[in-house]
Amino acid sequence: MAQNATAAQPIVSFQNLLIAIIVVLTVVMLMVVYVLQQTVNLLKNETLHGKPAPEDHLTFWEKMLALKPLSAEKDIELDHDFDGIKELNNPIPPWFNVLFYGTIIFAFGYLIVYHVIGSAPLQAQEYENQMAEAKIAKELFVKQSGNLVDESNVVLLTDATKLNAGKEVFMTKCAICHGEKGEGKVGPNLTDIYWLHGGKVQDLFKTIKYGVPAKGMVAWENSLNGSQIQELASYILTLQGTNPPGAKAAQGDAAVAEVPVAAAIDSTVKQ
Repeated sequence: MAQNATAAQPIVSFQNLLIAIIVVLTVVMLMVVYVLQQTVNLLKNETLHGKPAPEDHLTFWEKMLALKPLSAEKDIELDHDFDGIKELNNPIPPWFNVLFYGTIIFAFGYLIVYHVIGSAPLQAQEYENQMAEAKIAKELFVKQSGNLVDESNVVLLTDATKLNAGKEVFMTKCAICHGEKGEGKVGPNLTDIYWLHGGKVQDLFKTIKYGVPAKGMVAWENSLNGSQIQELASYILTLQGTNPPGAKAAQGDAAVAEVPVAAAIDSTVKQ
């Protein structure tokens, strides 16, 4: 069920893309630091030895930096002169061109993946996917939390909202056998003081949860979680003393049942 409700998983997730960007930026930063270090080293070497290495003896990084020696500055001076400061005609270094054209290639790939093929979600779709996942996670958490209630720790509820929730469950699952007013049909009357399996909330919880197979009552533990059974049991106890017309004859032993005090049941819920 959860797999069906989950949005289609993209080929490139936002988390993977973020990791890729961080890796690329880290590599670029390391390259810049290394380039600066090599630049300083080249300038130091030229200062110490007095002349640059021949073109055919340049290392890879010397070629990537494309630095001109200080001794060759006169050859690359432009006519621009301002207050004794002259402009040099230094070419763009290859490493910068690699990064520049690399960003263009990356942008083209991004356009294809996100806007043409659509194999990765845009921000709006990523938001919708995460909201769908969060909804499923919330439903699972609520279901698991509900199962924390069992016959050993169940208590009688008096909150009107929870009792109305129990009433809705009663109408959909219990009324067919016990009547919409609890008057009893195939199942026993739930409005008198007589009980076949105990009249306390713990007793009702166990009866609802495990059922009574010998008498045809199914176990609801696979259909209702602990919180729902608690709400249902608490609502059933509000039926005590209502004396609906056509009530079934008493069955079982008399017992003093717990009754929610001042429990307000919403009259808009179908009786």
